[in-house]
Amino acid sequence: MKTATLVKWIILVFVSNMAFSQSQKFIVALDAGHGDHDYGAVYNGHIEKNITLAVALKVGKLLEKGSGIEVVYTRKSDQFIDLIERANIANKADANIFVSIHCNANKNPAADGSETYVMGMSKNASNLEAAKRENAVITLEKDYNQKYEGYDPKSPESIGRVIISQELYLDQSITLAGKIQNHFIDELDKKSRGVKQAPYMVLHKAYMPRVLIEMGFISNQTEGAKLDSEEGQDGIAQAIANAIISYKKEYFGNGKEEAEKPSQKMEKDKSYKPTDSVTAPKAVVKTPEVKKPDLKKPEPKEVVKPEPEATAEVSFKVQLSASGKKIDTTPSNFKGLSSIGVASEGALYKYTYGNTSNYDEAKRLLAEAKAKGYTSAFVIAFKNGKKVSVQEALKR
Repeated sequence: MKTATLVKWIILVFVSNMAFSQSQKFIVALDAGHGDHDYGAVYNGHIEKNITLAVALKVGKLLEKGSGIEVVYTRKSDQFIDLIERANIANKADANIFVSIHCNANKNPAADGSETYVMGMSKNASNLEAAKRENAVITLEKDYNQKYEGYDPKSPESIGRVIISQELYLDQSITLAGKIQNHFIDELDKKSRGVKQAPYMVLHKAYMPRVLIEMGFISNQTEGAKLDSEEGQDGIAQAIANAIISYKKEYFGNGKEEAEKPSQKMEKDKSYKPTDSVTAPKAVVKTPEVKKPDLKKPEPKEVVKPEPEATAEVSFKVQLSASGKKIDTTPSNFKGLSSIGVASEGALYKYTYGNTSNYDEAKRLLAEAKAKGYTSAFVIAFKNGKKVSVQEALKR
């Protein structure tokens, strides 16, 4: 009897551990743009749908080699997937990030370089034009008027009605996009056109940090040939995979951060905040501003008391969410979590959990927040009261 009970207990522990380890999986949703009768951009014999699929599969293969990374694909062959279904695939998989891969195009054949978009409204004409071009694919879908609630990709009014629901993920999306651009510069010596915002429908319904990569201009004869070559695709895939792995290590890595060897290229602290520019190792490339959404400031404006900082020079907190609404910081509003802090930033209120000078403690708090259902929570760091990257804080 005792033996049977012991065996049951061992099995229970084993199953529990398996479930826990599975829940710690970092899931990446890779979206190869276009497919089947939707060719995307076609120039000089180069077809966008084929290039995006080849690169997405290469990125996935590289990521799957790493421990703790699981990859889901919106398509693995030449098939047509609705834009809303691409987001649904990522949502159903409970993916940590969504990465949509595309090629750019322009009537000007000299246009070149890469750019990465995050979801958001933009007054920039070229950003809106790029979004309109990619969003036009919905007209190939059945019943798109009903499915997208009357959205017309040719109408500026329709674009304006795309409600910005991504407040919670905007900071993380910008960080991921910045890392991708940095790796393109550092590893491929690629011209960076920066991190931008635009109302892409494929990003709109994905409820996680999400980015859309324009790897380069298929309309540029030289760059198009590079995009359509095995060597070019291998290099781009490696840079994207390295950026994703870097993002995972910074925000979701388990255990202590490994010290970088002198021979390793150090990740630069480029968070792509709205006023930042991209600095390449060989040349300075100015990046267009990444403007946060023009949200109406709450009326009347409420005064938010800043949360107390840790007495140490460096402190860590767990960012739970960001919202345009002011929420009372009682535990009942945050799934039972106490020690909730709030700080106003423009029209946004950012909510954090805990405050510690110990990074290991911060990771424990992060695990606690995720167990409560805040799956997109992440650790943020401060030095002398000023927000810095986690990596910068760990250099103290």
